[in-house]
Amino acid sequence: MTDTAESAARLSVAPMMDWTDRHCRFFHRQMTRRALLYTEMVTAPALVRGGAVHLLEFDAAEHPVAVQLGGSEPEELAQAARLAEAAGYAEVNLNIGCPSDRVKSGCFGAVLMKSPELVADCLTAMREAVSVPVTAKCRIGVDEQEPREVLPAFLKMIERTGLRRVTIHARKAWLQGLSPKENREVPPLDYTLVQEMKAAFPGLHLSINGGVTTLAEARSHLDAGMDGVMIGRAAYHDPGLLLGVDEEIFGEAPRATTRRDVVAAMRPYIAAHLEAGGKLAQITRHMLGLFQGRPGARAWRRILSEEAHRDGAGPEVLDHALAALPETSLAA
Repeated sequence: MTDTAESAARLSVAPMMDWTDRHCRFFHRQMTRRALLYTEMVTAPALVRGGAVHLLEFDAAEHPVAVQLGGSEPEELAQAARLAEAAGYAEVNLNIGCPSDRVKSGCFGAVLMKSPELVADCLTAMREAVSVPVTAKCRIGVDEQEPREVLPAFLKMIERTGLRRVTIHARKAWLQGLSPKENREVPPLDYTLVQEMKAAFPGLHLSINGGVTTLAEARSHLDAGMDGVMIGRAAYHDPGLLLGVDEEIFGEAPRATTRRDVVAAMRPYIAAHLEAGGKLAQITRHMLGLFQGRPGARAWRRILSEEAHRDGAGPEVLDHALAALPETSLAA
């Protein structure tokens, strides 16, 4: 099957727990047609044992979109991958990088870097279960591991399973002593090591993740030879940067889409969500950073934060928030 997500992986938005839900992804898609969007991590036990297939729901407009799975039992991951493929995802990704407590207790995420043969079994089972691409997201190492020894061996193992694409978060994960937030900030970034892995494994499509906050930085990694760049928190807190992705990263003709246009594009989606019994804040919480760095951004955030949670809140909240912005912020 053609890897429809591979070209989109030139720039992807990271899977982020409690953030990249389907409303967030629909919002991000209004700003870039090309970038690959990831779900927040969905655990295989929740899907297979818990029957929580609603966690796989998404809007077709989100494509290209990939699901990230968490788990450590090969057959269970294979079953979860089948469910994800049936739901229509373009890619199934295995989480080998998350350091959160609930991930450690479940024996998956970054702790799996200590069990490469188990990872190989998981990836092989997933690949054999589905026709869509299976990919992985890992760290450069965990705890006392020496990344320059561990990462090449880990990628060699992944390559043996037949996997083609891997995203590498260019930091170690410390499973003891650091919180998940600290694990995103404290361990030093080693971009050089990840770039060396691309040279050492030319047959793998490698994306780099960690600390990338601008499209200029993303371009620098691509210019250095990486196949793709994954942006995380920057795309969430300053989603407006996604407006430049199709032009600056994928080479498309400039678009005239403004932030005001993005808000307008969200209105039918919001109306349908409210009609189905949803709450406005479930969507607008992802839109708080749309005017980040622009005049009126604080008023926009405040009005959405204060008013979207009220009972019966509807599109008038957006009107109020937009009215607080100067035309210079709306026209770009």
